[in-house]
Amino acid sequence: MAEEKKVILKINDNGSVRVTGDVELLDGEGNPFPKKPAFSLCLCGQSKNLPFCDGSHKTNGYDNKVRVPK
Repeated sequence: MAEEKKVILKINDNGSVRVTGDVELLDGEGNPFPKKPAFSLCLCGQSKNLPFCDGSHKTNGYDNKVRVPK
C-alpha cells in the first residue's frame, strides 16, 4: 500500500485555501471532483470555476487575513 501524504491546508492572505496531500474533494451530493495532487479553493466566492480559485480575489477587492490566535 502506498504511503499517504499528510494533508495540508494553507489559508492564504486575501486569497484562497491551498490544499496539498492525499485528499478527496466531494460536492454537496457526495460526488468526487477529479483528483489532483494540489489545488486552491476559492474563499471570495467570485471564481468562475467554483469551488476552485481562479484568481478573481486579486481584482474584486477581497480582503481577508486569518491568523492563528497566540
